[in-house]
Amino acid sequence: MPYLDYAASTPVLPEVTEAMVAVLRGDFGNPSSVHAYGRAAREIVEDARERVATSVGASPVEIIFTGGGTEADNLAIKGAASKLRGNGDHVITSAFEHHAVLDSVEWLGRNGFEVTVVPVGADGIVDPDQVAAAVRPSTVVVSIMAVNNEIGTAQPVAAIGRAVKAVNPSTLVHTDAVQMLGNLPVDLHELGVDFAAFSAHKFGGPKGVGFLYARSHAPVEALLHGGGHEGGRRSGTLNVPGLAGLGSAAEIAAKEVDHKIERVGALRARLWAGIKDSIKGARLNGHPSKRVPGTLNVSISGADGETLLLLFDSAGIACSAGSACQSGAIDPSHVLLAIGVPRDIAAGSVRFSLGRESTDSDVDAVLEVLPGIVERARSVG
Repeated sequence: MPYLDYAASTPVLPEVTEAMVAVLRGDFGNPSSVHAYGRAAREIVEDARERVATSVGASPVEIIFTGGGTEADNLAIKGAASKLRGNGDHVITSAFEHHAVLDSVEWLGRNGFEVTVVPVGADGIVDPDQVAAAVRPSTVVVSIMAVNNEIGTAQPVAAIGRAVKAVNPSTLVHTDAVQMLGNLPVDLHELGVDFAAFSAHKFGGPKGVGFLYARSHAPVEALLHGGGHEGGRRSGTLNVPGLAGLGSAAEIAAKEVDHKIERVGALRARLWAGIKDSIKGARLNGHPSKRVPGTLNVSISGADGETLLLLFDSAGIACSAGSACQSGAIDPSHVLLAIGVPRDIAAGSVRFSLGRESTDSDVDAVLEVLPGIVERARSVG
């Protein structure tokens, strides 16, 4: 079954599975324990921290392990805003963020913060000048994602950060970088953000584990309280097997990214060329080149996205009708509406996302069944 939904989740790499199984079989100790079993588990945790930090251009002390990208986003946005509440009560985000960010910002809005949502261009790119224009003396957090999870556009995060800091140096900049590692080179010190969220299952690791990069001395209030783990910033016994897998996956993703950009980017370009040539009324959503290599979001006029998804599934092809976390929603994607796609066109969108194991035969399989699927979807639309 051709799998074209890597933006939703990636297959666990064999090396990752081996690393996790080795821990599950032999290193069951609690990493907080002082005896030999605990020390062995702690060594695995700190090795993973070192590997993760190296993979993203950070220092190990700047890595906070979490239960995934959603927790990392929540910790950064709510934790930083809460910590800095005495300095200001204003936060900024964009209209097409992942709901882990949008809902966190909305929660702040219900708890006394002012919220500004900046628009997104029709090309799916956030303008640094528009973000900077929204910054106030009271702005404590700005959150703009590095790569949009639905349309794959890569944002000028470094430029946004510089623009924000030029207006208010004390404002903290967060980026949801869940779709970044493994798709683009990552150097967080060079990127210049204060916080960045990642999730292992987006780059060949296991589900339920991720991390937050928190720049050295960046203030953040813990959301989970208990044993004071992770330097008091995130309590809870650490998932040692998951972290072993996370460290392995991050290391491989960083090592292979340049090759992946070239190879997977060529596959995506061929897929889009085939769709454009065979389907009248197909529309590419997002910037044609400022994007990660594997993600292709297409709207097909006269067809319903959920119908297209079901027909592809019946044909043995796995893809998405939008972001996986919102796949059960009836309304058109908030991302597509944010970039100005008309509601009726947005309702007919499909996201194909390719990755490490994608091949030419996967592209061929889509292009072979696509005309018939679109014809059937339009006939029932």
